[in-house]
Amino acid sequence: MGSTDTSVLDAAKTWRDQDPDDETRTELDAIISEAETGSASALADLHSRFDLRLEFGTAGLRGELAAGPNRMNRVLVAQAAAGLAAFLLARESSPSVVIGYDGRKNSHIFATDTAELMAGAGVRAIILPRLLPTPVLAFAVRHLDVSAGVMVTASHNPPNDNGYKVYLGGTDNGSQIVPPSDAEIEAQIVRVAETRRVPDLPRSTDYETAGEDVLDEYVRQTASLVSAPAAAPRFVYTAMHGVGWETARRVFADSGFGVPVVVPEQIEPDAAFPTVAFPNPEEPGALDLAFRTATEAGVDLIVANDPDADRLAVAVPDGSGGWRRLSGNEVGWLLGWRAAERLQSAGESVAAVGGDAASCVNGALAASIVSSPALAEIAHQYHLDYADTLTGFKWISRVPDLAFGYEEALGYLVDPRKVRDKDGISAAVEFLSIVAELKAAGRTIDDHELDFAARFGAFASGQVSVRVMELADIPRIMARLREHPPTHLGTVAVTAIDDFAEGFGSFPPSDILRIHLEDGSRVIVRPSGTEPKVKVYLDASSTDGTAVERIAAAQTAVDALDAAVRPLLG
Repeated sequence: MGSTDTSVLDAAKTWRDQDPDDETRTELDAIISEAETGSASALADLHSRFDLRLEFGTAGLRGELAAGPNRMNRVLVAQAAAGLAAFLLARESSPSVVIGYDGRKNSHIFATDTAELMAGAGVRAIILPRLLPTPVLAFAVRHLDVSAGVMVTASHNPPNDNGYKVYLGGTDNGSQIVPPSDAEIEAQIVRVAETRRVPDLPRSTDYETAGEDVLDEYVRQTASLVSAPAAAPRFVYTAMHGVGWETARRVFADSGFGVPVVVPEQIEPDAAFPTVAFPNPEEPGALDLAFRTATEAGVDLIVANDPDADRLAVAVPDGSGGWRRLSGNEVGWLLGWRAAERLQSAGESVAAVGGDAASCVNGALAASIVSSPALAEIAHQYHLDYADTLTGFKWISRVPDLAFGYEEALGYLVDPRKVRDKDGISAAVEFLSIVAELKAAGRTIDDHELDFAARFGAFASGQVSVRVMELADIPRIMARLREHPPTHLGTVAVTAIDDFAEGFGSFPPSDILRIHLEDGSRVIVRPSGTEPKVKVYLDASSTDGTAVERIAAAQTAVDALDAAVRPLLG
């Protein structure tokens, strides 16, 4: 046994001896015992758990539930809570935090640990009254005017994952953490891990439980986004075994959309996610039960939230008895078009009474750089500001004068005054309102998309994802692309490649490659911030011919790109 193996065994024993969780302590003890016999697999397991720590990424901490600093567990969460408390105490004399949690395994335990450790450190801690959606926690940060928020969730990750998202109040306006705060918090967490044992960290049960008024006000403000529908659509709703239903049901009722048909097998929180292998509405098969329910009920559309209800998926009839899930970009540009129309109408209303119309059209649209260029075209035609951002709502939410923002991974921010993060429930109400207006006029989403292509051009998008077994494979793939960049993708020449590794324009250094092609198409390659994947985003557009011809041409271009990029990732 080498020195590195001895070191990892020592680290594992130190971790085990401070672990307050019987399950992970017993799990780790068994691996240690096996490793001490010389088991190569047990030693490899320990190195996987102890050679690295989970760090704040695109969506905070997120990982598999198991023992060790490279997994999610009570020791890691205690260190994170104590480190965050130290960060907050260094920023202000009387900091405060609100804590939320979803229905995953250990979410309530991690949230309670956080509340006790925050209170023990001298931070005013408020915990939400029960498991609730991430958007409610993001709302509570601003509504309660606290210094920070913590949401215990792994969103749409596999069942055995959990995570820890951090928001900041004050001048951060309830957005997720960004540099340099993330590095400062990380440094405090590491300091705690290196100098304190978890049993020695001060705890207190002197924390508060938020009242129902927090949820009531979120529901009121969300329902008030839209007018009562003249022709409410019938729709199916699924919570994907998550926590969205209680809140969404109230919002749907109060906004005039009534009670949807639910997918009964998926409507209540269930940490095992028994009907889906991967609880992400984007994944193949995840909406199969919703499709079946919708076909049996004869509804107009399907609305799905992911397990923590910060994302929205929509499906509509495909014209042949089945269902078509709209892509995140399709939903994004339709909601963006609606936001632009709303800003324009506000300006026209002010102008009609002699006011300054420009002051009411002062709003920006924003999307992550991997999202469709369609939103930029909407902003251009409506004379609105537009911003591309790095991936993640921690960036989108910070765009000045933001009126609407989205990212193609089913995330939409439709009401920045209320929540500075993606919100699948608010977005659902907005989309239902679009469908209701179309239904009152005898039209459908398909008709609306044709109108969009006729006005703005047709945009098509695709995505290729490569899941890796070892995280080290990701930098190898990216390095290979940098060392041997493509000159053509299929028959189309590459005209330029933007490498964000050293920063690009106003963007900070990022592991992103953006490939421009001669026909105006675009390919973006980047590692996922939440999963062990390399993701490739494909975009093409067309303004030639009829709306139908434009849509077909754009999709043909994306299909060709899909075939061309796959060999590059092997």
